[in-house]
Amino acid sequence: EVQLEESGGGLVQAGGSLRLSCAASGFAFDDYTIGWFRQAPGKAREGISCTSNRNGNTYIVDSVRGRFTISTDTAKNTVFLQMNSLEPEDTAIYYCAAVYGGGYWRCPNTYDYWGQGTQVTVSS
Repeated sequence: EVQLEESGGGLVQAGGSLRLSCAASGFAFDDYTIGWFRQAPGKAREGISCTSNRNGNTYIVDSVRGRFTISTDTAKNTVFLQMNSLEPEDTAIYYCAAVYGGGYWRCPNTYDYWGQGTQVTVSS
């Protein structure tokens, strides 16, 4: 059974940090691209970062570049999203997703599997 399980969300003050984890199981992790998305109330789901386990390439959107970092622990089939200098605008549900190979990583429809999401709330 394919599973993606996010953890690490919570309530933090502006300027604080959180590290999200996405633990994957049930598929050939090394052949997949893992993406991080977020969805704020009333807004579309937004792709913010991804990592290709095939070639190690990573991508991140400009709005979080310099504050968020994606990394992978291949031994644990886990992808992390380190989030620093958090802002109230970062408040959202954060999801990880997996797609075989690659594709247009920012498009949610690209992905085959999704986690259930973890809530991140940044207070001002």
